[in-house]
Amino acid sequence: MKELVVISGKGGTGKTSLVASLAAMAEKTVLADCDVDAADLHLVLEPEIKHSEKFIGGKTYSIQPEKCSACGKCFQLCRFGAVMKDKSKPPVFKIDPIACEGCGVCGYFCPEKAIHFEESVSGRWFISEARYGPMVHARLGVAKENSGRMVSLVRNQAKMIAEKEELAYILVDGPPGIGCPVISSVTGADAVLIVTEPTVSGQHDLKRVIELVRHFNIPAYLCINKYDLNLEISNKIEMKALEYDVQVVGRIRYDRSVTSAQVRKLPVVAITGSPAAQDIRATWDILKKELN
Repeated sequence: MKELVVISGKGGTGKTSLVASLAAMAEKTVLADCDVDAADLHLVLEPEIKHSEKFIGGKTYSIQPEKCSACGKCFQLCRFGAVMKDKSKPPVFKIDPIACEGCGVCGYFCPEKAIHFEESVSGRWFISEARYGPMVHARLGVAKENSGRMVSLVRNQAKMIAEKEELAYILVDGPPGIGCPVISSVTGADAVLIVTEPTVSGQHDLKRVIELVRHFNIPAYLCINKYDLNLEISNKIEMKALEYDVQVVGRIRYDRSVTSAQVRKLPVVAITGSPAAQDIRATWDILKKELN
């Protein structure tokens, strides 16, 4: 069983479209959409949800007015500005659930023990049957945190399914950037496929994401999407990849049929005569050999 995580230094590089096509070509695969802040792999693969659970991502704090002595200790100590005080005398204190980070300092130092907390539901995670096999995905709530923990949960569930059903691959659609969700997505993976595009921002962010993957000592491969739109920058990106010992396994041409596939909720490789589909197939052929 091999786990391949597809990431990008920035959003909008075509990462999810590529993952959908890889899923269509790979056999015995479980999919994991770890872009929990803005999951969209389901838009292409149309999974049917078989199992759903709440995700408990932290604690929510509130002040019990009948116990509060209005001493203002919580107001003084909250470094996030989550404790609000009105202008009445004595003042009434409340906690803004959006601003609250759930650190618990207010509850620890409250002399009246007037701070109440309860577990916070931060989103939901799902096990579904998608067009090309089982899929684990999730939805993080608006302004909710602990996306890194949710990513780990999604990956673990995907691994359990892969082991139970004896599947050959775990294909992970990772989040963009280099933050906590990305770190949770790549840690312990067998390989990472970085998707970039020939733009100035794509070139800049590629360096950051390569350095992140190197820090965890994970084999990394590179795919340049729409590489023919700016051959000069594409060549610079390839030179940078060589400097970091990252193999370029894919060069995908700009192709209007990609948009057509998205509109029809199909992977690009399902479009007959598509130049991009040919390039994606060639990319998967190389990746398969490297993984095995």
